[in-house]
Amino acid sequence: MTLSLSIPALLFPAISLTMLAYNARYLAIAALIRNLYAAYQVSESENIGLQVKKLRQRLIIIKNMQAMAIISFLLAVITMFLIYIEILFWANMIFGVSLLALLCSLLLSLYEVQLSTKALEIQLRDMEN
Repeated sequence: MTLSLSIPALLFPAISLTMLAYNARYLAIAALIRNLYAAYQVSESENIGLQVKKLRQRLIIIKNMQAMAIISFLLAVITMFLIYIEILFWANMIFGVSLLALLCSLLLSLYEVQLSTKALEIQLRDMEN
């Protein structure tokens, strides 16, 4: 397969939209942590402390999701530069690594969504009881 400048450029909108979604998740969790912290200051509930631990884990995952997306973006730019200066072997290799970084980012996102869903299920179960 011949790699042209347009192929890595196709990743730009996908990665940008992915990073926007990740940032929205981060901001939502940050707001939730601030609210839980205020509630914890009042009641010092053990349940709130456990929720904060889970949210900390999710923040770490989101940080890694963002990092992998940024790495993918940077490698796509490097790929385009290598294509421009006609170093095609390394352009192909780095583009492959860029795709792997994007894949890792998406897999981390899937894992974080699973954690988020489990937390919501626990809260719903508490409300039903």
